[in-house]
Amino acid sequence: MDIGNIVSMLLPPLPLLWFGASILVYALHRHHPDPRVGEYTRWAGYRFYAVMGLIIPVGTFFPGDAKIAWLIAWLVGILIIVPWSAWSIWRAWHEDWHDILLPAAESGAEEEEIPDHV
Repeated sequence: MDIGNIVSMLLPPLPLLWFGASILVYALHRHHPDPRVGEYTRWAGYRFYAVMGLIIPVGTFFPGDAKIAWLIAWLVGILIIVPWSAWSIWRAWHEDWHDILLPAAESGAEEEEIPDHV
């Protein structure tokens, strides 16, 4: 999710699209069997949603032709999200990750009988 945060902040029209797509990514990764994946995802979501949650209401009060104000808001978002997300990616890169072992499926499960009249 941090990579998506960085890309979306560097390309101006993408934060709005990433806002929707990140909800799906968040839901998928938050329930990963390894709890560390969920924690990295949770903090990436906190960062992005906090910045977007601040920019959108504050931007409502920008005057009609506020190109400079939107540019400043965008730059503030970049200055907050990009370094923090890069640090999070670096931390995840240096963490000791192991494969997840899934339990074997039970063999010998009884088959359901189908009635003759079906």
